Amino acid sequence: MTIVEKTEQENLAEDAIVRQGAFRRVLLKLSGEALMGDDAYGINPATIERMVAEVAAISAMGIELAVVIGGGNIFRGVAGGASGMDRATADYMGMLATVMNSLALQDALRQAGVVARVQSALKIEQVVEPYIRPKALRYLEEGKVVIFAAGTGNPFFTTDTAAALRGAEIGAQIVLKATKVDGVYSADPNKDPTATRFGRITFDEALRLNLKVMDATAFALCRDQGLPINVFSILKEGALRRVCLGEDEGTLVHL
Repeated sequence: MTIVEKTEQENLAEDAIVRQGAFRRVLLKLSGEALMGDDAYGINPATIERMVAEVAAISAMGIELAVVIGGGNIFRGVAGGASGMDRATADYMGMLATVMNSLALQDALRQAGVVARVQSALKIEQVVEPYIRPKALRYLEEGKVVIFAAGTGNPFFTTDTAAALRGAEIGAQIVLKATKVDGVYSADPNKDPTATRFGRITFDEALRLNLKVMDATAFALCRDQGLPINVFSILKEGALRRVCLGEDEGTLVHL
């Protein structure tokens, strides 16, 4: 059932659920690779359409949503040419790739009837507006989806770090890390069939077990700010909605 097909009673019921215990403001971290679907690189139309439907459903429920998106799906296509390149230059190329993905996501949301704004940490004012925190907060309060592009605007920092930073800046209640696996495992589930998934785990436990939840800088920032992280599979239908409603989905990393 699509959003437009929902009855008024169903929408009211979901609004009631939101009032009772869902997160009010979340930061969603999407990997660029997730946009590829089964393609080698680029943006798979069916994949982004499905993701947009999930995001639109969350927005329609009144949950304030900001997104940080990676650029691996685009940069992967030029990674060979970047071999031996200066690290800072390669990082700036990756930031520009995130701007392209952000514009694609914004346009896909527009076609789904969702108003979104892209703010970039790099100044490209002919294309997107610069990151201005008060304006981003106002957009969120107005019910618009805010997409943060170009990472932190600095080389040597990942989009995971950008997600943690922006999440803290906008007062998000949680960082949602959307991946291709359904949570944090004791080992790589693709290589170790005995690997077990954690339902909940503390930051200290994750550090002790050397679990790769996010990169070290992002992880430390979330821990220091008391900002929980939920790792879940974006490929699992309805998972984003369940996480936003506070249901048991993926792995919750908390203090």
